[in-house]
Amino acid sequence: MNNILTFLRNRADGVMIPWTVQQEAVEQFGLSFAAVEDTALTHGLLPARYQRNRNMLSIAEQLCLFRCRIAVIGCGGLGGYIIEQAARLGVGTIIAIDPDIFEEHNLNRQLLATPAMLGQAKVDAAQLRVNEVNPAVTVIPVRAAFCTANGHELLKGVTVAVDALDSISYRLELAETCAEMQIPMVHGAIGGWYGHVATQLPGDTIVQDIYRNWVQGKGIEKDLGNPAFTPAVVASLQVAEVCKIVLGKGELLRHRKLMVDLLDMEINEIRYNEPAQVIPYPLPFCEYEPEVTAG
Repeated sequence: MNNILTFLRNRADGVMIPWTVQQEAVEQFGLSFAAVEDTALTHGLLPARYQRNRNMLSIAEQLCLFRCRIAVIGCGGLGGYIIEQAARLGVGTIIAIDPDIFEEHNLNRQLLATPAMLGQAKVDAAQLRVNEVNPAVTVIPVRAAFCTANGHELLKGVTVAVDALDSISYRLELAETCAEMQIPMVHGAIGGWYGHVATQLPGDTIVQDIYRNWVQGKGIEKDLGNPAFTPAVVASLQVAEVCKIVLGKGELLRHRKLMVDLLDMEINEIRYNEPAQVIPYPLPFCEYEPEVTAG
């Protein structure tokens, strides 16, 4: 540990560790990019890829993101953008859950879908993409359909679950599992020009409230279709919520649903069963601080 730390400090540009230095450290010490990044952040050094995060996130907060573990349930339209943005943000571990392969109708909107990937598993594409975008991020591909029967196993050790499903029944099962496991959940849904986002913390019921009058069947995306831009917008809002949950920053979309209308360019808010006093939800790993602040 002392050798790798000395190596990084001697080659740092202030507190910044250039990508070439990280590559050299991986080769010289036989470590993974994740191990190098963990060492750097733990000791107050910032991988230079995150320098544009610096004015909004401290090194301690970047470390919190690296130490967290999110599950993205669904790796299609929403899920592909969520995984991409989370990896670029610096979320350290992403569990990608989806049973499906890419089909031609996915090509118009799914970030991970390319002609070369047709017939390939979506979770495998997610892992390949993140390995290219940010090799320090670990993607755990799980080619399975999420349900209550396997939910506890799939979400074990997860900090935040991100809903990128296209099935309301499975979405409700996800909400139930998250409630049982005391895991925050960021919900997103899309259809045509429209989408919505909401955050459900343990003890809340906003997802159940949103779909209280749901009748059996798939969501409206089957009727309205989905263009390229709607999943990108909604996924961005979801990743922002994930970041805020992990870091304990800002005001969450708790007890309220943000509705996005991209046709008329309107954003509206609907509130649900908000209690008189909303108790903040603490996340213990946000107590991490870099051990040493580099000069």
